[in-house]
Amino acid sequence: MIVNYNAGELLVDCALALSTQVGQIIVVDNASTDTSIVRLKDAFFGDGQLNIISLQKNVGFAAGCNLGLSAVVFPYILFINPDCLISSDAVERLRQVIESDRRTGMVGGRLLNADGSEQGGSRRAIPTPWRAFVRATGLYRFARFFPTLFFDFHLHHQPLPDQPIEVEAISGALMLVRRQAIDAVGIWDEGYFLHCEDLDWCMRFRQKNWKILFVPDVPVLHHQGACSHARPFFVAWHKHRGMLRFYRKFFLHRYPVGLTWLVAIGITMRFSVIVLYHVGVSLLKSTGLHRG
Repeated sequence: MIVNYNAGELLVDCALALSTQVGQIIVVDNASTDTSIVRLKDAFFGDGQLNIISLQKNVGFAAGCNLGLSAVVFPYILFINPDCLISSDAVERLRQVIESDRRTGMVGGRLLNADGSEQGGSRRAIPTPWRAFVRATGLYRFARFFPTLFFDFHLHHQPLPDQPIEVEAISGALMLVRRQAIDAVGIWDEGYFLHCEDLDWCMRFRQKNWKILFVPDVPVLHHQGACSHARPFFVAWHKHRGMLRFYRKFFLHRYPVGLTWLVAIGITMRFSVIVLYHVGVSLLKSTGLHRG
């Protein structure tokens, strides 16, 4: 399943790579204004494998996924971003892993940058308020002396495992999910518009005792942010709004009030800095001084 918003040719490339590996391709289009859907229809002309659900407005990623779920007829559902390109045997390998243990609810591959380096979202630890504080203050540098106390949630800095491993979370950019687990856990939380909805789902899967596995031998090229570069303020707002919702939903009553407020303040300050940065860049471009 692909939720699309102005992904351009990337959507076609993603769908074509899937076409030989899955029985059904569902594309939920969030009222795109580019030619991505036209190109997709041309590439799959007359092919009954493709099912396009066209929306009249952008309802967000989580709501788009939920709409697509109603059209799925298979026991495993692959959620994939349109800016991802998978290898020819990726889906089969993910299916083998998820079927190896009936308590595995979802699996994900190794997301890669264009230079081949691993992205941060492939294998994740939940950014609890304490872990967020450790990362923000630089205390993670003491992890080698106190690995439990100063644990860093950026797992992609750790050595790559040689086999699938259980993790706390994976990225919504690529998830193969067991339908039975979705029935037990519930659908995506539509209170998120963009960002953190995948962390939310992973938290709820683990609360229901479903395993989440990272599969290192499934590389996936991910053109991160390709669908959102043109709207930096919009994306930044919803990303930070999602982070606040996530912390309030899962940690507000589990951590000291002071620490959760520090995290909330930090999120707000981070958003303010990003806005100021983009405003500055826009001003420089308008005066012709920006060369980046």
